Amino acid sequence: MDISQVAKRSGVPASTLRYYEERGLIRSLGRHGIRRQFGAEVLERLALIALGRSAGLSLDEIGSMLGTGGDPLIDRELLRRAEELESTILRMQAMRDGLRHAANCTAPSHMECPKFRRLMKAAAAGVFDPQGKPPLPRI
Repeated sequence: MDISQVAKRSGVPASTLRYYEERGLIRSLGRHGIRRQFGAEVLERLALIALGRSAGLSLDEIGSMLGTGGDPLIDRELLRRAEELESTILRMQAMRDGLRHAANCTAPSHMECPKFRRLMKAAAAGVFDPQGKPPLPRI
């Protein structure tokens, strides 16, 4: 497949494919004219890259698992990020609930609403920081 076919089938822009190749995450088989050619296995590697990115892995971490070919060597320790994701989910659910309340709050002013003020205080304390602060208790 040439690069445009891979881009179309994978949904990954050609510029990103070239970058991934430069980083060693994927390999082209060569060129036909000026177009890079890829084997069908590149689609599976791109799916693994997408899965890793969705899980919050860096391209370096993904690259170390993909290796230079063959079956990927998935680092199970890196997959322990499920706990981090759980913490992020809890923080985002708390934020969602607080914003829903604020949108429907009957207080004359949001500043008069105790739940909204707790939401502001939690945000100011960094509770919603994606760097792993503890989740906000349900409000």
